[in-house]
Amino acid sequence: MKDLTPTRRRLLVRALALGALTTLPGCNYEDPTNPDLADKFLHEMSSFDDRVQQALFSRHTLAPTFAASQITQPPRFNAFYDISQAPVVDPATFKLELGGQIQNRQPWTLAQLQALPGQQSQITRLICVEGWRVIGQWSGIVLADFLRRVGADTSCKYVSFKCADGYYSSIDMESALHPQTILALQFLGAPLTPAFGAPVRLRIPTKLGFKNPKSVVYLGVTNVYPGGYWEDQGYNWFSGS
Repeated sequence: MKDLTPTRRRLLVRALALGALTTLPGCNYEDPTNPDLADKFLHEMSSFDDRVQQALFSRHTLAPTFAASQITQPPRFNAFYDISQAPVVDPATFKLELGGQIQNRQPWTLAQLQALPGQQSQITRLICVEGWRVIGQWSGIVLADFLRRVGADTSCKYVSFKCADGYYSSIDMESALHPQTILALQFLGAPLTPAFGAPVRLRIPTKLGFKNPKSVVYLGVTNVYPGGYWEDQGYNWFSGS
């Protein structure tokens, strides 16, 4: 099913901000020196929420897991474009580029990623910011293991991702090192399809769905805030589920 368009999402976020502003007495919304008080308040509220969520997060607390009988059928497609527009990445030529504070930045082919030991399978729930949720089975490389393998500086604050469809996102290092955070290579026991993020996607069950970028072609480690596609439009950056 097609997700909300960027315009509709921005209207939703702005409406929530305006609703919150109406509870504040004495605010002058027509102040010419502050023409968009709603956006300013939303930004401050979002930053505060991010700090609270990050302070409460523990990589030792696991997200719920489920039985195979509880997997949602049929699976639900989710993106900022129609399913027919999902990018098709040639697995034979795919390379995962690395950047930032990583010692070994040599790109990884899909075959190399598939050959890594210690891959994990999980049946977890994906929760969308719009309120719906699905349960699926994802399998792949534990991100913490991969970061250590390539010599990533895990004292850095952020891990960022860029995707074949132009999407981008980032997560905090604590969440990247969570044992259930994986670079997924399979969905429902089979290689990922374009609609579900082939050939590699981030699967992070401790965060909302839009923090699970698909068709990842770049991974970077940095102390410079990287932002994200929806986050740069007002969504909470931390966005724990």
